[in-house]
Amino acid sequence: MKKVLVSVVLVALLLSVFAGVKSAEPLFVGSTTNPHGSYEVPNEFIVGFRDGVNVTLKAKALENANSIKVKKVGLKNFAVFTLPQSKTLDAVKGLLLSDPDIAYVEPNYVAHAFSLPNDPYFSPYQWDLYDYGMLSNGYASNFGVQAVSAWNITRGAGVKVAIIDTGVAYENYTDPVTGTQYALAPDLANTKFDTANAYDFVNNDTHANDDNGHGTHVCGTIAQSTNNSIGCAGIAYEATILPIKVLDSSGSGTYDAIANGIIWAADHGARVINMSLGGSQGSTTLYNAIKYAYNKGVVIVCAAGNDGRPLVSYPAAYTECIAVGATRFDGRRAKYSNYGSALDIVAPGGDTSVDQNKDGYGDGILQQTFSGSPTNFGYYFFQGTSMATPHVAAVAALVLSLHPEFTNVQVRTALQSTAKDLGTKGWDKYYGYGLVNAYGAINWKP
Repeated sequence: MKKVLVSVVLVALLLSVFAGVKSAEPLFVGSTTNPHGSYEVPNEFIVGFRDGVNVTLKAKALENANSIKVKKVGLKNFAVFTLPQSKTLDAVKGLLLSDPDIAYVEPNYVAHAFSLPNDPYFSPYQWDLYDYGMLSNGYASNFGVQAVSAWNITRGAGVKVAIIDTGVAYENYTDPVTGTQYALAPDLANTKFDTANAYDFVNNDTHANDDNGHGTHVCGTIAQSTNNSIGCAGIAYEATILPIKVLDSSGSGTYDAIANGIIWAADHGARVINMSLGGSQGSTTLYNAIKYAYNKGVVIVCAAGNDGRPLVSYPAAYTECIAVGATRFDGRRAKYSNYGSALDIVAPGGDTSVDQNKDGYGDGILQQTFSGSPTNFGYYFFQGTSMATPHVAAVAALVLSLHPEFTNVQVRTALQSTAKDLGTKGWDKYYGYGLVNAYGAINWKP
């Protein structure tokens, strides 16, 4: 891997905001837009129960009567079971559905993070946060999210944002079982975390540490420590982050874990949920969790997907979610970004195959994360709808910080009605309602 070690100072237009941000750490450019379908977990399925059923007792009764085993009980009205090798899901599904306590039976699918790091390079410029007409390396950045103007009014204080992902590098911790050491990312040192309610649904413990790097990068876009004279800035950098781990070290996670993460976030005070993940299959378990959070007033922001196809991934495709596509430095749709009738809005996701701001590096989204060891931090450019999504989640947090009385419907309206129109006038399948506009959204009036 090529590493570049340099000291940089941001352009003058940003110095007044960032108080002389500079870095002498290695920075890397990583770019993957790995397309993933959803696949079923072998010999595993989910049973959904009707309201009022004691899930723990009922699951045990089903286990005893049907030669299936309870793997785990979900947080709300579902349980995960395993099949013996001698049985198929089709063979037991009909029998289970004849039980009046059972609402549905479905496979347990696997979802994936929509961007993983790859090749390393360096650039200091966060063109994605700029106001229209501000300069990135001498080139007008007319397709940033207008965070700079928004910061004069609000920075996200008082709003809790749940990041449902691979975890976040939010604490110094040594795993007592594996001996793995985790560290707080240096450029998250001043970020507020709800450490008391962090949770890991992969390892079932209270330490939602990142062992992949994806979630930490996503966290940086939302709430990287800002005005601390190092590294990068985050959009809603005074917001509180609730780390929830549902994806493993490979960036994959089961739908039951994701559903549990959504329910957990809703039950522990999150006003906004960011999910930079998804799969090609819908799921009743997943949808029920989405509806649960939505009905509690949570703004749910999800990645549209990186397959470049005319179909938005799940859970973004659900109407309760805000589906986010990705744009490049020039405002065009990134070729990897999924599109279609379920797309709501777009945000910068980057395109590391081009250098449109002529800084010598691919135009990705830059934030601090790690490579390999979760203590080996650097600044990485990633691309993907995973990177676009936290821009929108962060702007939602800015809106709620200024208007805590807003409902999730009003926040969605604020985002959509003030977006910078791109493509065909009005909503279209490639850009939704347009490019998210932080300054416009926080000034929207019902």
